[in-house]
Amino acid sequence: MTRQHSNTPGLFDPYGRRVEYLRLSVADKCNLRCFYCLPEGFRGFEEPDNWLRFDEIERVVAVFAGLGVKRIRLTGGEPLVRRDLPRLAARLAALPGVEDLSLSTNATLLQRHAGELRQAGVSRINVSLDSLRPGRFKDITGGSLAPVLAGLQAAKSAGFAPIKINMLALRDINDDEFEDMVEFCIEHDFTLRFIETMPVGSTGRAAGNHYLDLQTVRQRLARRFELLPGVMSGGGPARYVQVSGTDLRIGFITPISQHFCATCNRVRLAVDGTLYLCLGQDHQYPLRPLLRRGISDAGLQDAIIEALALKPERHEFRDKPGQVVRFMSMTGG
Repeated sequence: MTRQHSNTPGLFDPYGRRVEYLRLSVADKCNLRCFYCLPEGFRGFEEPDNWLRFDEIERVVAVFAGLGVKRIRLTGGEPLVRRDLPRLAARLAALPGVEDLSLSTNATLLQRHAGELRQAGVSRINVSLDSLRPGRFKDITGGSLAPVLAGLQAAKSAGFAPIKINMLALRDINDDEFEDMVEFCIEHDFTLRFIETMPVGSTGRAAGNHYLDLQTVRQRLARRFELLPGVMSGGGPARYVQVSGTDLRIGFITPISQHFCATCNRVRLAVDGTLYLCLGQDHQYPLRPLLRRGISDAGLQDAIIEALALKPERHEFRDKPGQVVRFMSMTGG
């Protein structure tokens, strides 16, 4: 059973880590095909009948919030392919205990939805952007860069802050653009985060051929920019620096070179209602069957507490890179 600290309310895993962050996948489908995430031509997505319905999602999030989970991030796949997402966001933002509702997106559909999402209560947005060069962007994602840039501008106009750019660091693919991305984020008042590749699914393992240790990226950036110690509020694992003379903060997310498992504060709920306890392990707990059999809120709370007892101490990306066969979009990014 998950250890509940008698003097500290909240949800704790067997290693005493407090879980206060839920990454909620609302769609496993995506309108791009980033080579490190989904194979070209992949069609093995979950059937929509197996997606959690909005009422079911709201129930689960309400129970998590009652257990002390304060941060909710809407993810996918691409979450904006889910019809009426702003309506769901408004329902989640209104739940007692939810203090922070954010969104991860590829931004291709953001221009259309930015205003609605902001009004619904989404406050922060993370945008995946691995290249500023249209041809290279198409090679990486199979899509067009222009809608992403338009979506970013719409997010700025709608008042989102901060807007974080997530750039996967890929040796021999985009490693000549790091300084350009820094300048782009300074110009547009975005936050920048570099991320190491992870061996999630066959595509992720193949992308490992382009792995870059972010310590070397940080050292390289320090030769051009004066990097000062920096901090930034949020529920994620990035280690930040600030570029001197600017407001830009650069985060480094290092699941391989410097794993952050000791401070892991999150779980992931896939679109089919499967609760994944670790991105780099197969520990999981299916909630959809319980919801559709009419489980009570008290029973759902007990199930979540029982699931947290399965949360492992750490991933094994280095030791067992072939262990996770599901694609990132199946887990919820």
